[in-house]
Amino acid sequence: MDYPNILITTSLSDNRVLFDEPAKFTAKLRDYKTDNNLLLLKTEMNAGHGGKSGRDGAIEEIAIDYAFALKISDKI
Repeated sequence: MDYPNILITTSLSDNRVLFDEPAKFTAKLRDYKTDNNLLLLKTEMNAGHGGKSGRDGAIEEIAIDYAFALKISDKI
């Protein structure tokens, strides 16, 4: 099946969603996909359910989102 470009994010310290669930989901999608679109899994080592804490952490997460958007729109 064809899927759009996907960026899946998780963290090791998330106490609500264990990191293995997004990893298994990504692996399953990679098994089923038939296109060449991006399917990326990003795992944060020091973040919780809400992502990184602090102003710099929030800026880094937004930067990753923007970089992914620019990549899939062929701007970088």
